[in-house]
Amino acid sequence: MSKLKYEIPTINKIDFAMASKYGSPLKSQRVRTEIDGLKISELVKEYGSPIFVFSQRQIEEKYNILYNAFSSRYPDVKFAWSYKTNYLNEICKIYHDLGSLSEVVSEFEYQKARALGVEGKDIIFNGPYKPKVDLKIAVQEGAKIHVDNLFELNDLHEIADELNIKIPVAIRINMDTGTYPQWSRFGFNYENGDAFEAIKHMYDTGKVYLVGIHSHIGTFILDTNAYRLATMKIMQLKEEVEKKFNSEIEYIDLGGGFASKSNLKGIYQSAEVVVPTADDYAEAITNTIYEFNKSKKLPKLYLETGRHLIDEAGYLLTSVCGHKRFPDGKKGYILDAGVNLLYTSTWYNFNIELDKRYEGDNEPSMLNGPLCMNIDVIEENLMLPPLDRGRVITISPVGAYNYTQAMQFIRYKPAVILIDKSGEVRYIKEVDDLATVNYKEV
Repeated sequence: MSKLKYEIPTINKIDFAMASKYGSPLKSQRVRTEIDGLKISELVKEYGSPIFVFSQRQIEEKYNILYNAFSSRYPDVKFAWSYKTNYLNEICKIYHDLGSLSEVVSEFEYQKARALGVEGKDIIFNGPYKPKVDLKIAVQEGAKIHVDNLFELNDLHEIADELNIKIPVAIRINMDTGTYPQWSRFGFNYENGDAFEAIKHMYDTGKVYLVGIHSHIGTFILDTNAYRLATMKIMQLKEEVEKKFNSEIEYIDLGGGFASKSNLKGIYQSAEVVVPTADDYAEAITNTIYEFNKSKKLPKLYLETGRHLIDEAGYLLTSVCGHKRFPDGKKGYILDAGVNLLYTSTWYNFNIELDKRYEGDNEPSMLNGPLCMNIDVIEENLMLPPLDRGRVITISPVGAYNYTQAMQFIRYKPAVILIDKSGEVRYIKEVDDLATVNYKEV
């Protein structure tokens, strides 16, 4: 019989308010032993720790649910995969195979989409800064260009002169939809007339013409009425433009912003309760199009959903490297993954799940990463049983933004694996090493 390890006894205050999030604070444990039928312990043994894991099955299931919610209500809808949400090549390919266009917000992302075989006509080019040289390439390749500001519009006028063509464009607008903060930084404002004046300028110069109206009202939008208001204002502007300039707006684009089943900090109900369903979002948008459409023809509807589609299909597996007792009595665990890999930890409370059920009572604990930085805190206050070195913790959902925003800071970025629909595992990104991160000295 092995001897129990001796630990200096401590007296800790137990905050029973935590029971609302974790169940009984003393006995409850959240456990995840597998992803898509593959044991987490075996994944870490085979592929290392920390490691990002993506599930193709979950990606496709979520995509089909959202697409069916819209396509069953509206005759002409198209998704465009938001590259900034997750631009790993294999992830993008899955969405393109499902029928998505590319939605990009920089020349880097545009070049990535083209390198993946996406034709210019199937790229939506958004963003507040599009270098003129890249804007010209996008025009020549037939990309859908969404104008963000007057300087960009002037660049397009010059490009039109250089190429001796008239360029089709869409305009990005912002408006008050009752959400806070209002995303007024991008595009032209609807309420103060800036949007209409920019459109008038387009028609006055005659060098570009309007084919689409786009708005992206924010991120993690929990109130579907905000989409109803955005759609209403887009449709009203569409009618005004078509009447005033005797033109046809071919499409409207409602951007993204649909929430995932992630737990936003400051909201104490679970994501299952507060996050609208795919049908809720679809009802708000499509019903409003039908209500306010005054044309004989319905516009094509584009959606640039990212977080809602990918977040829950992504996991980060990380291991306990050690632990210590803080002066206040709280136990601090050191993990091999930190805020360098979990950028969104600022806004979300992740699901923290153990690889099996452990003996012993839970106690107030903190999860820290491996960085030599005091801000490297993944979870500041949760109840955990005694965990030894090498124990594996699963953190989710992390599919949206975490890998693309992960920092090459202090530690190498980890590998990424994909579990495909047949249950096979393959690397889609190898772990970085000195060769991949070494900077060329001038």
